Amino acid sequence: MAVRHSEFWESMDSAFGAAYSRSLAADLVIGALGSRTAADALAAGVAPRLVWDAVCDAMELDDSVRWRHREPPKRRRRG
Repeated sequence: MAVRHSEFWESMDSAFGAAYSRSLAADLVIGALGSRTAADALAAGVAPRLVWDAVCDAMELDDSVRWRHREPPKRRRRG
C-alpha cells in the first residue's frame, strides 16, 4: 500500500508531535535512506512509505505506530 506525503506527515505528527516530527525529519540521518534525513529523502523522490519504514526502524517504533496510517481516519483521531 502506498503512503502519500500527507499520510507520512500525519503519521510523524501522531507519533512524535507536530514540532518534534519536523525537527526529527530534518535532523535525524538514517543509514537506510542513504545517510540522508527523512526530509532530504522525500525531497529526493524516495517514496514516503520507504521513508516512514526507515523512520520506524530507526526510532524502534512498534507496529501499532508503524501501521497507524492504514487505520480509518475516524479511528486515527481517537487515540
